[in-house]
Amino acid sequence: MHYKNTLSKYGLISKVFHWLSAALLIVQIPLGFYLVDLDFGDERLEIEKIHVIMGLTIFYLVILRLLNNFFNPTPKIDPSKFLGQKLLAKINHLLLYITILLITVSGILKKLFNGESLKFFFKEINIKENFELADQFYDIHVFSNYLIISLIAIHILAVIFHKIFFKENLIKKIL
Repeated sequence: MHYKNTLSKYGLISKVFHWLSAALLIVQIPLGFYLVDLDFGDERLEIEKIHVIMGLTIFYLVILRLLNNFFNPTPKIDPSKFLGQKLLAKINHLLLYITILLITVSGILKKLFNGESLKFFFKEINIKENFELADQFYDIHVFSNYLIISLIAIHILAVIFHKIFFKENLIKKIL
């Protein structure tokens, strides 16, 4: 098995980044929605700690994925299937990355503007409270989560579409 991508298949590093991101998001997104419905108390604080740690982990992971993608180009897409396929795939991947970063950054800023401290890159950060900004970042955080769910659905549907209509097993490239 190759560590780096080839022209036809993803390498081990990309595969680990992909599936680790997927696993974390599968847990993190429902955890966030569950957190919203909890009353303030010890349970909420503990779950919020887990949510923040996972969010920061996802943030760091996406940065590493972007670096990996920069230095390790992705396998070629067969453009003969339908016009614009390559462009649509690139747009979806770009929006996935941007949205994940938007979710994490808006979550961090919501927390900080609520007057809470946060350890980021091993340094504790505190900023002046601004509840109005905290609310705006919270709204961005929630909207971005709905957007990421839609983008993930499109991502999965594209794989299914290719399997059904083109008899192309895209999932094999990333397994």
